[in-house]
Amino acid sequence: MAIYLTKESKVLVQGMTGGEGMKHTRRMLAAGTDIVGGVNPRKAGRTVDFDDRAVPVFGSVAEGIRSTGADVSVVFVPPAFAKAAVIEAADAGIGLAVVITEGIPVHDSVAFTAYAASKGTRVIGPNCPGLITPGQANAGIIPADITKPGRIGLVSKSGTLTYQLMYELRDIGFSTCVGIGGDPVVGTSHIDCLAAFQDDPDTELVVLIGEIGGDAEERAAAYIRDHVTKPVVGYIAGFTAPEGKTMGHAGAIVSGSSGTAAAKKAALEAVGVAVGSTPTETARLVLDRLGAQEAASDVTHR
Repeated sequence: MAIYLTKESKVLVQGMTGGEGMKHTRRMLAAGTDIVGGVNPRKAGRTVDFDDRAVPVFGSVAEGIRSTGADVSVVFVPPAFAKAAVIEAADAGIGLAVVITEGIPVHDSVAFTAYAASKGTRVIGPNCPGLITPGQANAGIIPADITKPGRIGLVSKSGTLTYQLMYELRDIGFSTCVGIGGDPVVGTSHIDCLAAFQDDPDTELVVLIGEIGGDAEERAAAYIRDHVTKPVVGYIAGFTAPEGKTMGHAGAIVSGSSGTAAAKKAALEAVGVAVGSTPTETARLVLDRLGAQEAASDVTHR
């Protein structure tokens, strides 16, 4: 099992013929992803060879869906064209749009995330590494060779920390890892992923990675309190950040205690989430929680 992305997913790449699109399409194919086509109106009708796979280029997302049955789109287009690309995908009926592009104006993100939601299209991102279900499919830029299939679900604002936790916990492995992006407006939240992992029978524990700024982690804590029965382990990036500064791609201004790492840590710990002070300590907490689960299971079945 997995959330959002499986080996059955059929993936289009909007912007496949550009430099980044070409590079990461090759990597996604190598990870086992079923890339069924690219989208570029100026190069429609061509095919692009990736080692032993010839991938067709369609003139529109709608054409790609009609020809292949695609249900996922990965967006590698420049910021100025990202809004139109997502709206096109939503209008065509794509189920999942993964927006890798960074530097998209916030008003564009507001517009296309709301529009996609009205059409029933889930957006992951923007400014995100995408998502991976190890051993099944990879939609985005997450390295596929640093972990394996397993029983941990991961949702993260930070791409780099996604990779680090995947690597640190590679011996156990992951059901799905979702990089939701750190922009002020994103299409899929921590809460969305927590709900999906809660319903996934093969996810035994969830790792939640947050960052300073905003109140997404506090809202996630309230959701965990009311709806999540599986153990959750957290990490918040930004404990050393100075107050009153905009930090990194989070675009988050920290003022007073609002949005600080300490406030987020306290909110999560108040609902039973173990929060690590470093990524390595977070990985140890995961191992401790899984070990405690196994010990309890052994006692139950004696």
